[in-house]
Amino acid sequence: MTLRKILLHPDPRLKKVVPSVENISDDLRALADDMLETMYDAPGIGLAGPQIGVMHRVVAMDCVKDENETPRPLFMINPEIIASSDETNVYNEGCLSLPEHFADVERPAEVDVRWTDVDGKEHTEHFDGLWATCVQHEIDHLDGKLFIDYLKPLKRQMITRKMQKLKREQARV
Repeated sequence: MTLRKILLHPDPRLKKVVPSVENISDDLRALADDMLETMYDAPGIGLAGPQIGVMHRVVAMDCVKDENETPRPLFMINPEIIASSDETNVYNEGCLSLPEHFADVERPAEVDVRWTDVDGKEHTEHFDGLWATCVQHEIDHLDGKLFIDYLKPLKRQMITRKMQKLKREQARV
């Protein structure tokens, strides 16, 4: 397994709609391991392909935060939301591509998602709570959308300027 470098906003790759995965290969299975390892190391609960410069519709996630619970790593290929509730939830979201920035985002409280796993098996699952928020956040990444895109323009611009400053500082080190 290899830890991958997480891209920071602003980066044009984070704003692109990425194509579906056509073939499941050993390289894709290795990518799944790398993405989960990178996500856990960050630490985070979700990571999408574009966040590490992989321009394919793939998502890694695990929303089990309690150390006494068994981890539940998921790797989704071509995930799609097939149903969502009218009821909404607001979560204070963050993102590995926007470290130390958080904001309240309103999303459907529950979603049904269909995806393929690394063995080519199709899954459909109902998600609620943090899992629903996370899967929607990660699928947004596949469509070139960041959580700050839900914010008012002034707040979004302020976060973007702070991220540009962070990237300049990191470049000097």
